[in-house]
Amino acid sequence: MAIPVIDFSKLDGEERAQTLAQLANGCEEWGFFQLVNHGISDELLERVKKVSSECFKLEREEEFKKSALVKSLNGQKLENVDWEDVFTLLNDNEWPSKTPGFKETMTEYRTELKKLAERIMEVMDENLGLPKGYIKRAFNGGEEDNAFFGTKVSHYPPCPQPELVTGLRAHTDAGGVILLFQDDQVGGLQILKDGQWIDVQPLHNSIVINTGDQIEVLSNGLYKSVWHRVLATTTGNRRSIASFYNPSLKATIAPAPQLVEKANQEVDQAYPKFVFGDYLSIYAEQKFLPKEPRFQSVRAV
Repeated sequence: MAIPVIDFSKLDGEERAQTLAQLANGCEEWGFFQLVNHGISDELLERVKKVSSECFKLEREEEFKKSALVKSLNGQKLENVDWEDVFTLLNDNEWPSKTPGFKETMTEYRTELKKLAERIMEVMDENLGLPKGYIKRAFNGGEEDNAFFGTKVSHYPPCPQPELVTGLRAHTDAGGVILLFQDDQVGGLQILKDGQWIDVQPLHNSIVINTGDQIEVLSNGLYKSVWHRVLATTTGNRRSIASFYNPSLKATIAPAPQLVEKANQEVDQAYPKFVFGDYLSIYAEQKFLPKEPRFQSVRAV
């Protein structure tokens, strides 16, 4: 079983209805799908691969090898840790500075990814029967550009004892729409589908999309966030660049009223209404636990 692969360019042609249906299926039945012909050039993606790999070698690898995590791998199973080197890129934080072309390339990449995220949200609006721009406005708290857009650059180096530690523990994502540019050679990402862990197959220069907890709430449960994890492996250094289009911390998130009415539910029986920052505080402590208690906890805030 493989997650759906969708040609995003066909949204603009004669196969638009069929492509919308494929995207709806990806959101409703899977929570994960891969986009090809997504509008981001191969030339830019190849540069992203190059600078990310060079950055790890120049600025990250030695520190990882000396880390407490690596030293703690001595035959005992490790809990509550991930075999991952990771840093986050925001518009206003400190970026790696020793890798030639890193900042220019990743700034361009983030600009393109944010546009793609907003296109995907418009498709979700259309498929859910919501007004165009509904999800974007909900995440931004109105018409301004307040949404959070962060990019997590991860590497999962070869692990001598992968049976003792996870690359990244199983979780659902707290936020909105996640756009992942994963390694095309080294696998390891898996999603939980119908009680089985399924590989997200590496596919050259595709962008993997998954929906976070806030899309689940806004869609009134039609688009579920999905458990996923990364396995540690003995070979390869898996690159993973995940960009998150999340609500602003002050944004109020609730099921879209149209979808509550459609489901013929009372609002107080559906997902709660909450401020995203409150949800994130709970998530920070419960990331690797089931999501349903998080929704219940934030209801009480």
